[in-house]
Amino acid sequence: MSYQHTIRQHTYSFPDLKFLMAKASPYRSGDVLAGLAALTYEERVAAQFCLADVPLKAFLNEALIPYEADEITRLIIDCHNAEAFERISYFTTGELRDWLLSEAADTLSLSQVAPGLTPEMVAAVSKLMRNQDLILVAQKCEVITKFRNTIGLKGRLATRLQPNHPTDDLKGIAASMLDGLLYGSGDAVIGINPASDRPATVIQLLEMLDYVRQQFAIPTQSCVLCHVTTALEIIEQQAPVDLIFQSIGGTEKTNQSFGVNLALLQEAYEAALALKRGTLGNNVMYFETGQGSALSANAHAGVDQQTCEVRAYAVARHFQPLLVNSVVGFIGPEYLYNGKQIIRAALEDHFCAKVLGLPMGVDVCYTNHADADQDDMDNLLTLLGVAGCNFVMGVPGADDIMLHYQSTSFHDALYVRKVLGLRPAPEFEQWLQQQGIMDSTGQLLQAGANHPLLKKAF
Repeated sequence: MSYQHTIRQHTYSFPDLKFLMAKASPYRSGDVLAGLAALTYEERVAAQFCLADVPLKAFLNEALIPYEADEITRLIIDCHNAEAFERISYFTTGELRDWLLSEAADTLSLSQVAPGLTPEMVAAVSKLMRNQDLILVAQKCEVITKFRNTIGLKGRLATRLQPNHPTDDLKGIAASMLDGLLYGSGDAVIGINPASDRPATVIQLLEMLDYVRQQFAIPTQSCVLCHVTTALEIIEQQAPVDLIFQSIGGTEKTNQSFGVNLALLQEAYEAALALKRGTLGNNVMYFETGQGSALSANAHAGVDQQTCEVRAYAVARHFQPLLVNSVVGFIGPEYLYNGKQIIRAALEDHFCAKVLGLPMGVDVCYTNHADADQDDMDNLLTLLGVAGCNFVMGVPGADDIMLHYQSTSFHDALYVRKVLGLRPAPEFEQWLQQQGIMDSTGQLLQAGANHPLLKKAF
């Protein structure tokens, strides 16, 4: 089906929905690189006018990537919840935008509608929204998940403690982990990006994390972000695996580039569930995503990078994850050129995931060759805190010495919790108070040389 709109005697034509979605996307370097971006501001506005008039039902009848050619498309169509969709089935994309921004769309109604929304519907409506619209709607969503603590409650902001080391040195990782715990970081997960994916190395790291967690009865979960096949292998060796990690994308070919498919993820999901290591819940998966991954793998199938990103959330949603993380600025300026594009993309990712019912966190980050700096990240961190982001990163000094990019520090998390009155996950907050790390008002306490973590941990 073709679409068209006229501005000042010039008629802009769009041959199909995929083309229309790409032209309606806010400007970003990845879509320019792929040859998908609108050529002028007027063309983008014309596409947005057209997109606003597209009925939501059209997204169920016109697949952006053919059903026969892509298992993600098949997942989206086959798992669509028609009953949840019924309430909004007569909306156009523009009418969905208006409803999301209205008082009628509250936390309960948003959660009821979420299973009836497809990624393409949500990506489309996000293209019609200003930044403040994305923040307002996301702030109304509440997506709660559980393993050994409770993440996603309104008024709470969790952190992933990320104590990476370029050689997987246990003492170096342990020192960074202790540092983070004493700054109140680590309730989302204590998660290490290993330098090596060797099973023996991953097991060694997991056993160290589990030893510390058990010694101090820390109500959190650990994860070494190895490939899913490595995780399956070490589960057979009785390694203490809490969460299964995997990077995922929004097309079948993108996931092939990561060495995974839906069947393999299902196998890993079932293996982690069988371990029954969660004490409060069974959300056992941790996914990372990022705009541009499909284009970098030459697997975008002509779909714009933001829509590809949201299609990845269909994969995540299928496995009921504890955490989903958009590593928004990590992929580099070829895809998100500067601070403005990174901020816009992060707000889109957070909005789209939350509206689809996912526990979204964001790695507020940039690479050293991007046109961005820490002030951009401060702005983004504050905006995400207002929007109700589930978690952010805690990296020593905000400088990841293994992955070589700039993220958010333990102090950054303390800043945003303080200025917005946010608190850690409730079980972790209680533990922080019991350990004398934080008082009942959320004030960080001075840890002396005799603090138990300093004397006994390592």
